[in-house]
Order: sequence, then structure tokens, then C-alpha cells
Amino acid sequence: MMTKKLFSLLAILLSNLLLAQHKESVFAKGADVGWLPQMEATGYQFYNTEGKETDCLQLLKDLGMNSIRLRVWVNPSNDKASGHCSKEETIAMALRAHKMGFRIMINFHYSDSWADPAKQFKPKAWEKHSFTELLNDVYNHTFDVINALKVAGVTPEWVQVGNEIPGGILWPDGSTANWPQLGQLLNKGYDAVKAVDKNIKVIVHVDEGNNNEKFRTFFDNATAQKVRYDVIGLSYYPYWIKKDYTETIADLQFNLNDMAQRYGKEVMIVEVGGEDDKVQNTHELLTATIKAVKNVPNNKGIGVLYWEPQGARSWSHYALSAWQADGKPSPALNAFKEN
Repeated sequence: MMTKKLFSLLAILLSNLLLAQHKESVFAKGADVGWLPQMEATGYQFYNTEGKETDCLQLLKDLGMNSIRLRVWVNPSNDKASGHCSKEETIAMALRAHKMGFRIMINFHYSDSWADPAKQFKPKAWEKHSFTELLNDVYNHTFDVINALKVAGVTPEWVQVGNEIPGGILWPDGSTANWPQLGQLLNKGYDAVKAVDKNIKVIVHVDEGNNNEKFRTFFDNATAQKVRYDVIGLSYYPYWIKKDYTETIADLQFNLNDMAQRYGKEVMIVEVGGEDDKVQNTHELLTATIKAVKNVPNNKGIGVLYWEPQGARSWSHYALSAWQADGKPSPALNAFKEN
């Protein structure tokens, strides 16, 4: 009887180990869909290619996606496009995606609204805080959100400490003009994530994925400050640097390979996008991007995520979604299924 029990236990352990290894080896293909709850709340409807109204997440899953990225703001407004994404709303969305089998990435902006290379404004509630208090703010906010997610039944696979941070976070205290302080803030975010679950991978995210000099400058400084992280996250938008992907894809490949080799980290395109009215070009951009990440030696390239593909221009006024005027996904997104 004991032998049977032992064999049964070993079989379960082996099965769990194989599942974990399979998850690790499956390439992440997905989307940031932070706007989705507001789109639905304002009555936007999504349709499949046959014109049948369909849940947006199901449409993305049918297109070969397996991962969903969600942003978190500290005390956001109710503005339909630049608000929402509170802890509570993020948990609800993460649960919904998790129940459909999606892997989850959480993206902390450490702000009340958009944080990116042009702006890293402190949340209103943290504005008068000392640097020591900011360290506690980052830890407590990060731990609070990730722990609440875990309690709700969703342990994210990845967590970003900051969104597109070539200039740092929580300006001016955490600016790259003061790397020793930025390093401490990023490590507080890392420690908070690992305190919830040490298996969650922490991502540090910089824009202009084709710009090797920018990445070396940032991550050499991060290394000097002993910043702890697991994955280098990159944005790749040829549109914003006014060049076609064909002019920059070789630079992206070089940078991906260099980051993986130079710092010994996994690399991932956490944001990519093309123009919604250039379907063929965007399809080719996505195909080339996925191939570039898969080409990184030693399986260090782990995924590609589109930023707000469902964020139709008629709703968002955003030109780089991948959704058609008739509410159907753009054929450009077939690149995820095909590659």
C-alpha cells in the first residue's frame, strides 16, 4: 500500500514538474488590454470574422495569444482612456483572463496615470513623501497588489517594476540623474514581488528596443547599482521613431542578442504595435518581431506582446491598434497564430 502511495505521489510531483517546465518553454504571445473593461462599459462590441459578437479575450485566444498584460495605477481617475486600472479593476480583469487560461503580466506605472519616457509623475498621495517614505510606498503598493491577486487566485507569471523607464521612475527622486536612488526603488519593487512568490519573474522595461546604446547605458548603470531583476523588457514601435520596421529589425535583433548575452537575462518584447491602416506592413512587422525574439540564443527570448490591439481607433483615437472599423480583429494579428 505504501509503495502505491509513494508511486502516486511521485507521479503527481513529476506531472507538476513537467507542467512547470512546459509553461517555461512555451513562447509567450499576447496583448496588453488595459482599455478593455472601459470599452465594454461604454458599449463597444467585438466581432469575429463571421460577424458574430464574441468576447474580446476569446478572439485574442483564437488568434494564438496565451498571455495578457494589465497596467496598474495608484489612485486613477475615472477618465475612460487615461483612468481606471486600479488594484480592484486589475484583479477583476486578471481573474477573468486567468480563468480563460491566459498567463498574466502586471505592469506597475507607479503613478496615477500614464508613466513613460516623457513623464514619470509621482502619485498625488506620494508627492510630499521623503525618499525613505517613497521606498516604503513602492514596496507596500507592489506587495499589496500582487498579494491581493494571489489571494484572489491569480499568481502573475511576470511583474514589471515601472513602465518604459529609460529616465527612471518617481521623478525627481528616482530619476536616472540619481542612479543610487533609482536602484534602491527598483529593488524595493523586486523584493515586494518576491515576498509574495519567488517564482514570479520581475521585468525591467525600456523603450526603443532597437537602440542598443540606450539599453547598454541603462542596464550597465543598473548592474553597477546591483539592481535585481529577471527579464529585460523592450518596447518596439518603428512608428514612433518614424522608420519602417525593415530599417530597424536588424538593430532589434542585435540588441536582443546583446542584452541576453551581456547581462545573462531573458528578453521579451512587452510592447509592439503597427499602424491599423497598414495591415500588411503590421503583419510583416509582427512576423519579423516574433522571429527576432525566437532567434535569441539559448531560448533567452521568451515572448512578444501587442499593446492594446483591441483598442480600436474609433474608441481610443489610437492609430496603432490592430482592430478594424467593423469591430473585427485586423488580419495583421494572424501573425501570432502563424509564428
